[in-house]
Amino acid sequence: MRAPFLLLACCLGLIACHPTRVADTPSPPGGPAVEAASPTPEPVPVYDMAISARAASEVAQFAPPPAPPAPPVPWNGPAAGANTERYASRTDNPVQRTADTPVSTFSIDVDTGSYSNVRRMLRQGVRPPADAVRAEEFINYFRYGHPAPSGREVPFRITTELAPSPWARGRQLLMIGLRGYDVPPTSLPAANLVFLIDTSGSMGSPDKLPLLQKAFAELVAQLRPQDRVSLVTYAGSAGLVLAPTPGDRKAEILSALRNLHAGGSTHGSAGLQLAYETARQAHVEGGINRVILATDGDFNVGIVDRGALETYVADQRRGGIALSTLGFGQGNYHDAMAERLADVGDGQHAYIDTLQEARKVLVEELSSTLLTIANDVKVQVEFDPARVAEYRLIGYENRVLREEDFANDRVDAGDIGAGHEVTALYEIVPVGSADAWLSPRRYGTPSPQAASSTAGEIARVSLRYKLPGETRSRLVETTVRSADLRMQPGESLRFAAAVAAYADALRGGTRLGDWGWNDIRREVAAARGDDPWGLRGELLGLVDLARAHADAPAGTTVPGQPSGAGRPNR
Repeated sequence: MRAPFLLLACCLGLIACHPTRVADTPSPPGGPAVEAASPTPEPVPVYDMAISARAASEVAQFAPPPAPPAPPVPWNGPAAGANTERYASRTDNPVQRTADTPVSTFSIDVDTGSYSNVRRMLRQGVRPPADAVRAEEFINYFRYGHPAPSGREVPFRITTELAPSPWARGRQLLMIGLRGYDVPPTSLPAANLVFLIDTSGSMGSPDKLPLLQKAFAELVAQLRPQDRVSLVTYAGSAGLVLAPTPGDRKAEILSALRNLHAGGSTHGSAGLQLAYETARQAHVEGGINRVILATDGDFNVGIVDRGALETYVADQRRGGIALSTLGFGQGNYHDAMAERLADVGDGQHAYIDTLQEARKVLVEELSSTLLTIANDVKVQVEFDPARVAEYRLIGYENRVLREEDFANDRVDAGDIGAGHEVTALYEIVPVGSADAWLSPRRYGTPSPQAASSTAGEIARVSLRYKLPGETRSRLVETTVRSADLRMQPGESLRFAAAVAAYADALRGGTRLGDWGWNDIRREVAAARGDDPWGLRGELLGLVDLARAHADAPAGTTVPGQPSGAGRPNR
C-alpha cells in the first residue's frame, strides 16, 4: 500500500505547480469581539434542537470534559490579532436582456456556511466583507415548506411561485423550490465516516477545537452499531487517532475526541490523503462513505495549491467517497477553500459558530448532511422574450453554468441530500413594464406584440439530475404561466424575498430600489410564520446589528451581541 501512496503524493506534487484558479480577496481587518450585549427590539426563541433521550444521555455520559491546556507549540500562522480570512471575489449576477440571453443555467447549492459565518461576525461587532455574503446560502439556510415528492421515482419535487417584487412593483419575483424525499435517520444506510480534524496551533481557541469536539460529540450520539467512525488529525503531520470503530462504542470514540490538542502547522494535504485511505479501507458497499473535514483555515504545508487539492478531491469523489467541510473560528478562516472542496467533493459546506448550529447540521439535518439522493443537479430556465423583457438570478454567482453544460453529463454540479430543500429566486421585468433596468435600444429590440406559440407561458424550468451510481442524467420540466401570477406573495416567498434583500443590503444594497433596513425588518417580522426553533426570529436581531453597522460612521466600532443573546431557552 505504501508504494502506490507515495506515487500518488508525487503526482499531486506535480499538480501543485498549477496556479490557483479562483482569486481570493482578504477580508478587511475585523475588530475584536465585544462582549456587551446589544438589546434587540423583541426577544426571539433560541435554536436548540431536541435530540432523543437516549442520545442526550449518551452525550452527557461520554461528552469530552474541557481538555487540559496543550503545551506551547510554535505555529507559523499570522501574528496575534492579524486577520487573514479569505473569501473568493464575487460580483452580483448581471441583468440579462431576454432577447439576447433567454436561457439561464446554474448548479444547485445547499451550502449554508456563509449565513452562519456572517452571523458570527455581526455578533462580534465586525462588519462582514461583501465577498463573505453569498445570497443563495442565506436563502437556503431557512426552510420554506416546499412540498415533498409523492414517491421516490423522482427524488425531488419542483414547485414555482410568481408574485410582484416587493421593492419594485413593476417587476416580479419567481421562486423555484426543490424538495428531496425524506429518509428518517434510523433508516439511513450503514455509514463509514472519517472525521478529519485540524489540530494545528491555530485551533486552540474556545471557538475552534473545543467547539469542534462538542460538535462531533453531537453526531456520535446518533451513531448506530452498523456505522463506523475513524478519526484522522493533521498538524505538522497526519495521524490515525482512531481506526474504524463501530458506532455503538461511543465511549471509545469520544475518548479519542477528548484527547485531541492543538499544536503545529497545517499539513492539510497529508491529512486528506490519510483520511481517504482510511475511508477506502472501511468502504461500505451501498452505504454512506464520507470524509468530514473540520478546520479553521488554510493548508500551509504540503500541497497548498487549491487547484491541485480540488483535482485530488474530485478523483476521490469519482471513487465513491464524498467530502463535506465544517468551518470553525475566526482570524484565519479560509472560506473559499472550504466551500470549494465541499463542492467538488459532492458534499455540503457549513460553518459552525455555536453548539446550536452543530446540532442543526449534525443532528436535525443528519439525513440530508450524510445521504445524497441525487447528484449533479442542474437548473435551466428559459424565458419567453415576448413576455419577459429582462431578468436576473439572485445569488448562485459561483454556480452559473454555460447553456451547453446543462446537457453535458461530464460537467459536475450540486447534489441534494435526503429531505434537503433548495430555493432560487429570479427577479424579472415583464414586457412593457416601466421598471426596466436597461435603457431601450435604438436598434434590434423585439416588439412587445411579437407573437408567441407558448400559450401564456413566461418560462420553462428544466432540471437534470443523476441517481447515485448512475452516469446518465434524467430530465424533468415544468412551466410558469402568466396566469400563475399571485397579486400577493405567499408567506414563504415573502420571507425568502426579505432574506434576499438582507443579503443584498449587506453587500451594499444596489438592487433594492427605495427599500431600506426598516422595510427588510418589517417583512422578516411579518413573514416569520411557524418558527419552532427561532431561526426566523433570530434574523430580526441580526438585521438590527447589520443596520447599526450601516448607520455607523466609518471606522466606528459597533457593539456586537454574544452568541445566543436575545434568544431565551425554549
